[in-house]
Amino acid sequence: MEQQYKYYAFISYNSRDTEWGKKVQRKLEHYRMPATLCSEHGWERTPIKPVFFAPTDIQPGGLTEELQERLKASRNLIVICSPNSAQSQWVGKEIEFFHQLGRTKQIHFFIVDGIPHSGDPDTECFNPIVNTLGLPEILGANIHEKIYRWPWLNKERAYVQLISKLLGVEFDAIWQRHKRRLIRKTIAWALGLMVVVAALVGVWLTNQPVDVEVRLNEASVHNPNLPPLQDAVVTMTLDNETKTDTIRSLDAGLVFTNIPHRYINKEVRVKVECRDFLDVDTTLLLSKAVSIDICRNPEVYGSLRVKLWNPYTEQTAANTAVVIDGHEVTSDADGYVTLTIPLAEQKTAYPVTSPSLSLEDTAILPPCGPDDIILFR
Repeated sequence: MEQQYKYYAFISYNSRDTEWGKKVQRKLEHYRMPATLCSEHGWERTPIKPVFFAPTDIQPGGLTEELQERLKASRNLIVICSPNSAQSQWVGKEIEFFHQLGRTKQIHFFIVDGIPHSGDPDTECFNPIVNTLGLPEILGANIHEKIYRWPWLNKERAYVQLISKLLGVEFDAIWQRHKRRLIRKTIAWALGLMVVVAALVGVWLTNQPVDVEVRLNEASVHNPNLPPLQDAVVTMTLDNETKTDTIRSLDAGLVFTNIPHRYINKEVRVKVECRDFLDVDTTLLLSKAVSIDICRNPEVYGSLRVKLWNPYTEQTAANTAVVIDGHEVTSDADGYVTLTIPLAEQKTAYPVTSPSLSLEDTAILPPCGPDDIILFR
C-alpha cells in the first residue's frame, strides 16, 4: 500500500531566496492540470498541494524535531538552487536528511541563479552535499535555460519541467498544452491592453481642447446695393458655458478656442444676431468648422411707410399719388404711403416725386419708422 504523505512537497531554500520559494509554492499549488490527464490519473485539477514552505508554517532554522517531521511527511523535496543555497549548511542538512529517508529519487532541483557544476563558489548553484552523497547526475529545471527568445517563456518551461517530474509524467504531455494556453492568455492580455490603451487614448482625446471656426454664409439673394454684413454677434452654448464673439464680415470668421473635444459631434445651441439680418437661433452638430446660413431681413430696406406732411399747414395729403423709385403709390386717408420692395430691388435710398405736390424731400431713406415723413408745401 502506497504511503500517505501530509505534504506533496517540501521546499528547501536559503533566506535570500525567500521570494523564489514563495513563487514556486504558489505556482505548484495553483497549477491546473489538463482535464484529460486528471481523468486518466484520477487527479484533481490542482494535484500538487499542499506544498510546505517554512515562512508560512514555521521559522527556518536547524533540523529540529519539528522540521524533521515535516520532511518525513513530504512526498518530494524541492531545492531552490542558487549560490545562496549552495553555501547554506541548512539546505545541505535538509537534502542529506531526505536522502537518508530513502527518497533520493524524489529530490528535485529548481535553479533560479548560478551555474550548475561551475566549481566556482561564487557561481555554483548546487550545494556540495550533492557530490558528497553521490546523488545521480543532476540537471534540474533552470529558469535561465535559453530555449525560447522570451525569458518569461523559459521561466514557464522550467516550472512545467518541475511539475512533470513531481507528477512522473512526460514533459511534453503538459508543456504543449501549457504553451498553447500561455499563447492564448498572452493574446487575450495583448488585446485587453489594446482595448485599455484605446480607451485611455479616447479619454485623452475627449479631454483635449480644440479650436472651432465659425463662418457665416448669406443664404438670401445677394444685393450689392445694400450694406454688407458687419459685426454679427455669435453665441455658442455648451451645457452651462456660453462663448460669445463677433464676426466683422462675411469674408472673415471667428475661432472659439479651448472647446472640450467631447463636444465634437454633439448638439450645441448657436445664436447669431446682426443688424439688417434675421436672427438665427439653432441647434447643430458641432464640428471643427461650422458654417451657418443667414438671411437678410427683407423688411429693413423693403418695407416703406411714410406720411405726406405739410409743416406749414400741419396737414396730411390723403389720396395723393406719389412715385417711389418708379412705383406709383397713392396715400391712404391718413396721408400714409406704403410700399414693399422685393429684396433684389432694394436700395439704401429711394427717389420720390409727386405729380400734384411740391415735395421738399426727394428721397426716402430706409429703414422707416412710425415718425418718418415726406415734407410738401
